[in-house]
Amino acid sequence: MNYPGFQNLTDLELLQRYKTDGNSEWIGILFDRYAILLLGLCMKYLKHEEDARDSVQHIFLKVLSEVHKHEVQHFKAWIYQVAKNHCLMQLRKTNTRYAKELDETTMGGASEPELEKEAKAEKEHKDLMLENMQDAMSMLNAEQQTCVKQFYLDKRSYQEIADDTGYSLSHVKSYIQNGKRNLKLLLEKYSKNKR
Repeated sequence: MNYPGFQNLTDLELLQRYKTDGNSEWIGILFDRYAILLLGLCMKYLKHEEDARDSVQHIFLKVLSEVHKHEVQHFKAWIYQVAKNHCLMQLRKTNTRYAKELDETTMGGASEPELEKEAKAEKEHKDLMLENMQDAMSMLNAEQQTCVKQFYLDKRSYQEIADDTGYSLSHVKSYIQNGKRNLKLLLEKYSKNKR
């Protein structure tokens, strides 16, 4: 189902097609539109990049199973909320487990201050990840930067980007794919350098 015309469908049209025929590729197209947004959100909330990637996969599966139960009018807002709720649940699990471990080792004396300290460190980590994402975007070559921004941030189709930039459709797809890969590599490099 790799037809350029499907990229021009609106979020609601893709959702309707999925609800009609159950083909998960419709959701896949939607998910591709918002993958970077979701990864950025998950990195903002979760401490580790690997946890953020795992969460994006869990969110995709949750969307596949839950979207039938909801009348979704604005997919971007809905999936953003699903992702945010998922991350908050992950943090609750982690903090509950961490608090229990602290209680067992300190008999409850240091758990609250330690959790506050961890929350502050986590917020600093999230801010750094977002800053790293901006820096990484600026390090992409001009073609990749243009295509990635238009596709993920402006929600434009491959064809719209090709029309706007004068790049061929295959070049647009290649710039987006390579841009995503390069962003991942740059973020991993930033992560290692900060340790």
